[in-house]
Amino acid sequence: MWISFGSMGCMFLAMALMFLVKNKLNNKPIKFILGLIAYILLFIGFITMIYIIANPTRA
Repeated sequence: MWISFGSMGCMFLAMALMFLVKNKLNNKPIKFILGLIAYILLFIGFITMIYIIANPTRA
């Protein structure tokens, strides 16, 4: 359960950073760094979500 919350948190942070990069920032190096961090967080969230779906726990 906690891994799924972490995954959703990573995806939410990625969404917030992407919004910030696309709409609020004008500095190109900072946009690149924050965009890269956002895509890394999105990838981590995606991989952990796949792990959760593929390996359900037995009750």
